[in-house]
Amino acid sequence: MGEKIDLEIKPSVVLVEPQLAENVGTVARAMLNFGLNDLRLVEPREHWLGENAIAAASGAGIVLEEAKIFKTTELAVADLHTVYAMTGRQRDMTKMIMSPNSAVRKMHGDVVQGKRPGVLFGPEASGLNNDNIALADAIVEIPTNSTFKSLNLAMAVLVLGYEWFLQTTEGTPDTSLDVGRGRAATKRELQGLFGHLEGALDDCGFLRVQEKRPHMVRSIRNIFQRARLTEQEVRTFRGVISGLVTHASKPRKIVEDG
Repeated sequence: MGEKIDLEIKPSVVLVEPQLAENVGTVARAMLNFGLNDLRLVEPREHWLGENAIAAASGAGIVLEEAKIFKTTELAVADLHTVYAMTGRQRDMTKMIMSPNSAVRKMHGDVVQGKRPGVLFGPEASGLNNDNIALADAIVEIPTNSTFKSLNLAMAVLVLGYEWFLQTTEGTPDTSLDVGRGRAATKRELQGLFGHLEGALDDCGFLRVQEKRPHMVRSIRNIFQRARLTEQEVRTFRGVISGLVTHASKPRKIVEDG
């Protein structure tokens, strides 16, 4: 076994619209079992510090007390550099699919480089929707019995925490993809790019077919998510968009046939 690595940055666990306080409590318990403490809740239906949640946490109340609450998933991941979506459902979008072990190895490499990773978990009944998954860099699937795939929320978080704990005590970080690339863009910076680009595409009429717009927007966002842009590359792309918009708005000289 290798030397234990003490990492201050740990993966954030983001629960999107959790339904039951007990489930939030058991997630907190699973997180603290393996040293995770950054819990983020997006529009929880029940109070995360209620009696049921505290009881289910079984001593992990500190995780609940320090949990951060957000109105949207975009806000919950804004300060993160890499985001992974834990889901077992097939989606109509192009995303890298990783096992928990592979995803955690990549997260470990991210942390060694000072990046902040996070993992999205969806509502208990329905899971993550496509708009939430579009915010992620990759999908994480837990291999299970093909005839019975049902996992509850805390089980999924427990698998992630277990893999993280093993990786930080005996693993080698995977940093091969990002050596010398500069600071990775945060999700807030990427969201700024998306808003800038989509606004320009709306103005020029590219996204004018409303029934196709959500799918087209997700597809465009996925292209940029897979590119793993740096902060400098985001600024460059935004400069390109501004240049194109400015050029398009200038009156064009009409050349008449002589």
